[in-house]
Amino acid sequence: MTTKVMKANKGKNTKPELAVRQMLREAGHPGYRLNWKKAPGRPDIAYPGKKVAIFINGCFWHRCPYCNLSTPKTHSEFWQQKFERNVERDQRKTKELEDAGWKVFTIWECRIKKGGKEAVEDVVLYLDDLI
Repeated sequence: MTTKVMKANKGKNTKPELAVRQMLREAGHPGYRLNWKKAPGRPDIAYPGKKVAIFINGCFWHRCPYCNLSTPKTHSEFWQQKFERNVERDQRKTKELEDAGWKVFTIWECRIKKGGKEAVEDVVLYLDDLI
């Protein structure tokens, strides 16, 4: 059952990703690449020429620092290990990108839902400064 549920989760073109991409286009920053294979960690959105990487993280799977989520009660040891691996992988991807000279942004699902355009404000300001 758990495997079935986990496989059903989308990895690309999620609602938060689509929302962020729309906000970036509206702010005048099209031209990104999706899941760009040539960047370490394959960021959700990448501006290769500017070396800007954006990860759009779901709060549950990536353990959002804002949401204070609990661990599921059943199979809690499995979930704890799963979440730890996810967080470690996220940290590793960010470090690889930064070591390669990239600026990395992480946008959390809850920030997109709550703040709308404010969720991408730091990214837009950074990209604006590069122009």
